[in-house]
Formats: sequence, structure tokens, C-alpha cells
Amino acid sequence: MTQPSLFISHGAPDLALSNAPARQFLETLGGKLARPDAILIASAHDEAEGVVVRAPARFRTWHDFGNFDRRLFEMRYEPAGAPDVADQAMALLEQAGLAPRRSDDARLDHGAWVPLSLIYPAADIPVVTVSIDPRRDAAWHDAVGRALAPLRERNVLVIGSGSISHNLREVFAGRGGGHAWVETFTDWVEEKVVSGDRHALLGAMTQAPEAARNHPTDEHLLPLYVALGAGGGTGQRLHHSYTYEVLAMDTYAFGDPDLALAA
Repeated sequence: MTQPSLFISHGAPDLALSNAPARQFLETLGGKLARPDAILIASAHDEAEGVVVRAPARFRTWHDFGNFDRRLFEMRYEPAGAPDVADQAMALLEQAGLAPRRSDDARLDHGAWVPLSLIYPAADIPVVTVSIDPRRDAAWHDAVGRALAPLRERNVLVIGSGSISHNLREVFAGRGGGHAWVETFTDWVEEKVVSGDRHALLGAMTQAPEAARNHPTDEHLLPLYVALGAGGGTGQRLHHSYTYEVLAMDTYAFGDPDLALAA
């Protein structure tokens, strides 16, 4: 079984409690995918120098946030690690010259556990995490994804978890006035993904309209490139909605045209 790769906008931690369209979509997504043997996820909140691979015996829920509903702090999502897949990921990354490192850190940040808890709520699929490096560019993260691409053919679901727009200052300001500037950016991204314009996507922070306003820093966009690299070719947008008015919650699939049924 060959899996697609996915980019998921994970939003704020309270997505796990909300009735937002993005939550409703993610709750149905797992049933539309062939069940993977393992999941490899690169979260925007898992930052390191270079690339770090983690697959502890069991992950521990990390509530890496504050000032949210107390019910979030009571939630637990603690899947087993997949050490065999982590070994394969390490070998592939080493072959690509990316000098990966292994870690036994068991913390699973909200960029991973919140979307996974909606897609696979039983926490019964083993997980491997791969870090992002905000000091590296889009092309480097694309290379990480390309190195990991063979895992898809081994029934491993590769996920990049970030946010297609991520201007928290605009969220907290609550100015209103619509989100046309977000739509301009997200429409551009969708066009480039559908057309398979990798060169443009890798240059999104300088080429896309309103890129700097949507991403004052790009760490939440970097997981998109891991998914792009792992999936290759063209992709499709499976979901588009908003939370907090200006946080776009797009999900993309790469590498599997049959996933159109999930749109």
C-alpha cells in the first residue's frame, strides 16, 4: 500500500474542542485514507538544528501552550513509537546527506497530537516524529521530504503539520475587516500546488502575494515542503476554512490522485 503525503493546518490547540469546519473535516479524514502501518509527522512546533528523528517506546502528551480551556490540559494522546520506521527514516536521511540525529524525547507537541487525535482518535497507529529547522529554507525541507518519500511505499503516512497562514498578531488584534489578504495568499498556493509548480512554491515567501503578512516567520509553512517533497509532483487541496477569521485551515494531499474522494 502506498500512502499519500499530507499537509495539515493544525490551528490553535483548541481545535480539539471546537466545532470548526476544520475539526469536522479532520474527524472524517482517517476513514477516507487506507489505514497506515505507521505515521511520520513533522510539526512546526518540533524545532531543532538539522533534522532529529524520534520514536520513543510511547509518546507523552505535551501541553506546550497556556491560557486555553482547562479541558485541553486533561487530554491525552500517547501513541507508541515506531522504532523500525525511525530506523528506516534515519537511513534514508543519511543517504541524502542530511546528517540526521536520533532522540528518545517522548514529548508530542500540539501540532502533532491535536490533528492526530482527530484523524485517528484511538492512538493505535505507531508514530515517528521528524523535526523542522527554522534556520533552513524551503528547499532544505523539501529535500527532507524527498529523502523520506520511499516510506510512503511501505504504508507510512507522511504528514507535515503547520498552518497555511499564521499571523497571530492579526488574530490577537481582532480588527475584523475580512481576510481577503489571506485568501490572496492561499489561492496562490493552491494554484501552484495543483499545477505542480515546485519552483514557485519553494520561493513562496518572496513570490507569493501577501506572503510576509500571512507568515511573519515561516516555521508554520516549512512542514508544507516536507509534505511536498515526500509526495512529489502535483497535489490537491482537500479542505479550506478559517478559524479566528484569519487563520486558514487548508489541508493538502500529494502523491495520490485517488484521494480526490476526500475533497
